[in-house]
Formats: sequence, C-alpha cells, structure tokens
Amino acid sequence: MASRSTETHDRRNFLRIGLATGIAAMAGLPATAQDNEMPAPLRRALEQEQLGAVLGNPTGDITLTEFFDYNCPHCRSMVGDLHRVIADDPNLRVVLREWPVFGAGSLYCARASLASLRQDRFWQFHTALLGIKGDADDKSAIRIAAQVGLDIPRLRADMEDIAIARQVEHSWLLAEQMGLVGTPSLIVGNLGGFGRQSRNEMRDMIAEARRGRS
Repeated sequence: MASRSTETHDRRNFLRIGLATGIAAMAGLPATAQDNEMPAPLRRALEQEQLGAVLGNPTGDITLTEFFDYNCPHCRSMVGDLHRVIADDPNLRVVLREWPVFGAGSLYCARASLASLRQDRFWQFHTALLGIKGDADDKSAIRIAAQVGLDIPRLRADMEDIAIARQVEHSWLLAEQMGLVGTPSLIVGNLGGFGRQSRNEMRDMIAEARRGRS
C-alpha cells in the first residue's frame, strides 16, 4: 500500500468523502455516511475517463474508481479480488487511475501502462506488473511488456506522448483535490475506501453506494 504515513498502511475502514468542499477523505466514519453528495463536475472529472483504463461494463449503473501505484503492496494483493468483483458484477464500471506516489519507477510504469492501452494489452500488462516481486521500474516494465507481447519501440514512443503525461497529472490533481492520502484509494458513489480492501468489502461498498442512489 502506498501512503505518506506508515500508520495508515493497514487501515481498512471505509472513509467518507468530504464532498461539501470537494476535498478530504475523512477517516473513521462508516460507509453509510452519505449526507454530502459529490459535486457533478468533480464526479465527471473522476469517472468520465478518456485516456485511462475502463474495465467491466462501460455503461454500467455505477462506477468504482481506484487510485493505484505499481509499487503499492496492497494494490498488488488486491488485483485478483478486484478482477473477481468485476467478473461477478455485470453492471459495474471500473476506472483505474495511475497515481505514482512512489517516485520515478512508479511514474515510468504508469506511463507504460497508459501506453499499453494503445496496443490493447493493458490488462495483461497491468496484472503481470502488479504480480512481480521487487521494484516496479523501467527495467521490470520493459521486461513485462515484452513478456505480454507489446511492441516495445511503439510502447516507448507512445510513452512520450504529452497526452499521457497530462493524464497522469490529471489523476494527481484529482487525488489532491479530494484529499486522498495514499494508495489504494477506492471511490464509488459518495463513498471511499483507503487501504487494502477485501473482495467482500469492495462488494459491500458498491452495494451501499447503489442503495444511496435509489
């Protein structure tokens, strides 16, 4: 898990998004606290992804957004559970947002991840890179890219596209605006979860968010 404070590394409790001001996920409040709704412009910026990865049902009735880092241990441990949640919920739409909080290696992998979308190999690259042991950096990214069949010269060229740099910056700005404190951070409806979330915890948060919209 990526966090700026080691004390929060294993925090699994749901967070309430402080939506009245469009900032701060506030710790310690239950997933049922939905008195504030996310402003529509913020929700559009968060969920209406143009360049990043969108998984599940692209026209699903609810969107789960995950901010992640390829060097985040909890992001790595959650990938299988997230895949199962997507597979079991035909009306779920998932947006994955690269938030490279661990530095240069993570930033390189985030750019490579976004570039892999242009070769329709994102999921293969994403899951393989999250499955490595050791650092995710330029060397491991290129090694994994070759293993999953990406065209490496094309990948390197696409990584230099200014649109990809802007995409990473956009996710950074969203995370800062919402007061997120680290990865993985999950947001669905007006709810948020920080830290390692189990399959059941993710399902419960999605169900609670759906109830809040009814």
